[in-house]
Amino acid sequence: MHELVKTAVTILITLIGSAGFWSYLDARRTKKSASTRLLIGIAHDRITFLGMKYVERGYITRDEYENLNDYLYEPYAEAGGNGSAKRVMEEVRKLPLHN
Repeated sequence: MHELVKTAVTILITLIGSAGFWSYLDARRTKKSASTRLLIGIAHDRITFLGMKYVERGYITRDEYENLNDYLYEPYAEAGGNGSAKRVMEEVRKLPLHN
């Protein structure tokens, strides 16, 4: 009978511990999701703002293009960014490059 109680307590502790563990993971995932959405939003704002400035100006420098495309747009697209920044980048890619 003593072994049965020991086994029951072990199972109970395992269930409580695993529920806490899964709750922790879920909270962490939710927080990461909010952080990811925030970063995507900031990148979207910068891509559209800078991209439209370059389109209005009529040209883009190589350094500006590298910064916009390599360091903002590509990570933004990989993170699941939407199509409006893609449309801006398509317009930017049509611009003449200046040194």
